[in-house]
Amino acid sequence: MTDGVYDDQYNCYPPPFFIVFASVVEIGVFLYYCLIMGDISASTPVPFQSPLIYNPRRREEAWRYFTYMLIHAGFVHITVNIIVQLMLGIPLEMVHKWWRVGIVYIAGVVAGSLGTSISDPSVFLAGASGGVYALITAHLATIILNYREMRFAFLQLVFFFIITAVDICAAVYNRYSKPDGSDRIGYAAHLAGASAGLLVGIGILRNLEKESWEKTLWWICIVVYFVLMLIAVVWNAAFPSYFEPID
Repeated sequence: MTDGVYDDQYNCYPPPFFIVFASVVEIGVFLYYCLIMGDISASTPVPFQSPLIYNPRRREEAWRYFTYMLIHAGFVHITVNIIVQLMLGIPLEMVHKWWRVGIVYIAGVVAGSLGTSISDPSVFLAGASGGVYALITAHLATIILNYREMRFAFLQLVFFFIITAVDICAAVYNRYSKPDGSDRIGYAAHLAGASAGLLVGIGILRNLEKESWEKTLWWICIVVYFVLMLIAVVWNAAFPSYFEPID
């Protein structure tokens, strides 16, 4: 394999599907709540009573650890997420195909809610940022696995780090800028989703030329991911006193 072989893998067969489908569903849910709540602004609506949002007092409703990705806090939130996930997800699907990218995205979403439930147990969680960050670090995983087969790999790496730094700063500001803790939205999903994207990405994305050290890295990432997920699940199940009381 030589420089640029990775770029030759881009194609539309099968066509990019998962990220487009997820984006359409997320937009549809956002518009639905705009209509029934009669509100739309840069930071609203935020349907705290929705059965989809992650509510720390409804942790027993396991689907919320996944469906919170469909809820967004205003048109700025959803617009940024949709644009970034389309920009990052479609190119990934063109090389790695939709099912691999779908697994990475969902892994980031679930890791985001589990991570938030432990690191910030009193906050609500909304948005697809866990999945979006998983896509960001999936590109990093691709660069790690296929660095020698890619053109401009270093520039891509710089670009992804800039996106990550800007968004994390904005998320942390939004988390702590509201004096009333009842309506703050967690940001730990960004970090947990990014971790899942890197670990699962190295485990499942295409590696065009396998080297011996990459096999060792594959096992490390797979084991670390499943150990962390198991710890998070057991923590949620075995230590209820750590969390907000169940309604």
